[in-house]
Order: sequence, then C-alpha cells, then structure tokens
Amino acid sequence: MTRKSGEQGSAAVAFTFAAFLVLFTVATVYLFVAKIWWFPPAISQFGTQIDDQFHRTLVITGIIFVLAQLGLALAIFRSRDHGQKATFFEGNSTMEFLWTLATIIMFVGLGLFGEHAWAEAHFQGAAAGAIQVEVTGQQFAWNFRYAGPDGKFGGTKPELVSASSGNPLGLDPRDPASKDDVVSPVMYAPAGHEVELLIRTQDVTHSFFVRELRLKQDAVPGMTIHMHFDALDPGQYEIACAELCGLGHYRMRSFLNVVSQEEFDKWMRDQETALQQQ
Repeated sequence: MTRKSGEQGSAAVAFTFAAFLVLFTVATVYLFVAKIWWFPPAISQFGTQIDDQFHRTLVITGIIFVLAQLGLALAIFRSRDHGQKATFFEGNSTMEFLWTLATIIMFVGLGLFGEHAWAEAHFQGAAAGAIQVEVTGQQFAWNFRYAGPDGKFGGTKPELVSASSGNPLGLDPRDPASKDDVVSPVMYAPAGHEVELLIRTQDVTHSFFVRELRLKQDAVPGMTIHMHFDALDPGQYEIACAELCGLGHYRMRSFLNVVSQEEFDKWMRDQETALQQQ
C-alpha cells in the first residue's frame, strides 16, 4: 500500500534540520573557544577562582551540549521519512534514572568545587589591617566613606541626609568621629592591599558590581553586608548597579581606581586637607 501524494513527509526537511543543528553546534562552540565576546581579565585572586569555576562548568556543560545536539541531529536524520512504517516505544526508566543521577552528581560536584571561592567572599572575614570602605547606594548614585585618621566611622542620622548641601550620607556633625570621615563619589583602593566593603543602601535594593573583580553583592535595605577583595592590577574599573532600582538605574555608575599605595595615601591626604578647609 502506497501513500497518497502529499501524505508522505519530506526527507529534505529532516535533513535540513539535522544539518542546521550540526552547524549551530559548531558555530556555538567556535564562539566560546575563540572568545570573541568575553569578559575582561580578573584583577584579583578571588576573580581567578571564579574564572576557574566558570571554565570548569563551561567545559562540562559544553561537552553535554555538543553530545546532546549531535545526538538529536543523528536521531532526526536516521528517522527521516523514506516510506518506512512509523514505530512507537515507551521511555526507558533505567536510563532516565541514570541520567537524572548523573545530573545531580554533576551539579553537586560543581557546587563543591566552587564552595571555597564562595565561602572566601561571603563567610570569611577580611584580613587584619584591611582598609574599610562603606559603600552606600541610593537612587541613583554611589557614595564611598573612609574613616579618617582616627580610624573610626562617625555616626549618621537619616534626617541629616542632604546631597544638595554636601551631606549625602547624613553625617552627624556633633559626633567628633565624623569630622574626619572622607566621603567620595568614586572609590580608591591601593593595589595589593585588602579592602573590606560595608555595603548598604538608603532606599531600595541596589547591587554593587565590578566585573573585573568578579564581585557582585546586593545592597539590601536595613542591612550592612560585608565583602572584601584584594585588587592586584592598577587601573580604573567601572562600578555598576546590577539591580533594576528605578527609572534612573541606567546611569547609576561610578569607578574603582586601583592605585599604588603612595598614590592612595596622597589621595587620602588631599581629601583630609579639603575637609579641613571647609
């Protein structure tokens, strides 16, 4: 018994789709291997650990992606319509159990590999002598506060917050510890010296993100979140807000200037001199 004209499927469609899957897989692998669109080099040891975890995950999942796509292309090509009788079979419970178990093992294993880097950034405290920088997000700007020569942050009051009068953090002028606090719209850090961040927000949730540090942390209302890093390469790096925080989110950016210890000390002295002249 032969099929009527128009009932027989087209083998050309199956062949074309299978060929497309192969070409799509090859092109995807090439884009990753050639690193045509790639992130910039990491500038900290923590960033290197994150990159190692990323590459480890990319290789494992990439192999699975290639095998899955080529397997799908082969199945489509071999099952193309050339007049054969259609067959049906049910799933294999044993195979489904095995590949589900393999997926669990892969994800748990990758999580264990990345545990050290995650714990270092989120659970381990900064080293003794780290420079403390208070990072405050607000719609739509960043402000960075450094303790002055007394080494202590002064008190703040919400009712004193006034960016227009030069007090964006609401420093309490009656607190002696606040008189030498340095507040800057850009951040400075000495290369090779650990910096501890005290991340907070005045309004909605923001997210402190420096791609070269591989460091991203939400600023949550009512919380002060501690992070730390040690930038090794001098340069200027963008600080972006990675959380949609309102209509002006697109312009909420600042810069991290990683400089030598001598340049950092000079910058701090300049800021302190400016405070004394006010």
